Amino acid sequence: MSAMRLAVVVGTRPEIVKMASVIHELRGRGADFTIIHTGQHYDRELSAQFFEELGLPRPDVNLETGSGNPGEQTATALQRLERAFLDDRPDLILVEGDTNTVLAAALAAAKLGVRIGHVEAGLRSYDRRMPEEHNRRVTDHVSDLLFAPTEHAATTLRGESCPGEIHVTGNTVIDACLRYGPRARPPPVELPDQFALATAHRAENVDDPVVLRELVDIFVHCPVPVVYPVHPRTRLHLENADLVKVLESSGNVQLLPPVGYLEFLGLLLRCEFVLTDSGGIQEEATAPNVRKKAFVLRESTERPEAVLAGYVEVVGTRAAPVVARIEQFLAEPWNPSAESPYGDGTAGQRIAEISLGRA
Repeated sequence: MSAMRLAVVVGTRPEIVKMASVIHELRGRGADFTIIHTGQHYDRELSAQFFEELGLPRPDVNLETGSGNPGEQTATALQRLERAFLDDRPDLILVEGDTNTVLAAALAAAKLGVRIGHVEAGLRSYDRRMPEEHNRRVTDHVSDLLFAPTEHAATTLRGESCPGEIHVTGNTVIDACLRYGPRARPPPVELPDQFALATAHRAENVDDPVVLRELVDIFVHCPVPVVYPVHPRTRLHLENADLVKVLESSGNVQLLPPVGYLEFLGLLLRCEFVLTDSGGIQEEATAPNVRKKAFVLRESTERPEAVLAGYVEVVGTRAAPVVARIEQFLAEPWNPSAESPYGDGTAGQRIAEISLGRA
C-alpha cells in the first residue's frame, strides 16, 4: 500500500466519467486516497447517478458548492476546498479538465503547497471567449504533474514552458468507453431507427439568444431526426427564449431529460452522427467501440487531434451551412481510417502509477 495520500477532486459529471478509471486503479492498488466532490453539478442526475453507474465509491466529502456566477462559484469552491485540504492533508491532488472546480482546486492546493496532478493537461482552443480556456491554462501552469492525453498536448505544454513534469498518457475517456461500452443501454424510450445525437451546453452558445436560435434551427432542419438530452441550464435558456415549443412542435427533435452515462453511451453507440459543442464527446467519438462523426457546433476546438484523424469537423453555429454540410455528409460514404488519437484505454493505469510514484 502506498504511504502517500491522494485526493481526487471532481465537480461535474464529465469529470466523474474521466476520473473513473483513475479511481478504479487507485482502489485496485490499495492507495490511500479520498474523493472530494465540490458539487458544481449538484442534482442527482448530474452526480450521484454517475457514481452509482460507474461502480465508484461515494465521495468522502461533498462541498455542495452549487450554482452561481462563475466568479462566485469558483470563489466558494476555492474556500471550501482549502478547508477540505487542510482537514484531509493530501500529498497530491488529482484534477481533470477545465471547469471552475479544477481551477479552484489547483489554486487552493498551490496556496497550501500541496502537489497538483492535472489530468487532460495541454488542451488549447485559443478562444478567449471560453471560460474553460482560462481555467485550463492557469491549472497547467501551477501543476506539478501534467498528464497530457497526446503528444500534441505535451508539445503545447513545453511551448508554454509549463514547469510541471509532463507525461503523455492517453485520454481516460477512452478507458471509460471501453470499460462501460458492454453495459451501455439507450434510455427506455422509443427512438427513431436512425437519429443524430445532439448536445449543447457551452456558455458562449446557450447564453447567447442569437446563437441558441441558430442551434435550434440546426436541430429542427437536420436531415435525420435528432435526439437531444437537454442539460438543465440549457433548458432554462430555451424556455426563456420560448424555444422549447419550437423544438417540440417540429416533429424532428426528441427532447430527453438528462441521462446517466450508460444511457448516454447507449445513444452514442446507436446514433448516426453527433451534433455537439462538448469537448469530451469529440474524444468519445474516436473510441475503438464508437467511431462516429462529430460535427462541432463551435468556432474552434481544443481537440485538433480528432479533427486531423477525421472524426471531428468544426462547422460553426450558423444553421444554413451546417445543415448543408450534414446533407453532404449523408450523401457520401464515411468510414474513418485512423485509429483513436487518444490512446488504447490504459490512461488511468498510467496516471495512477505515476501519481503514486511521484506524490
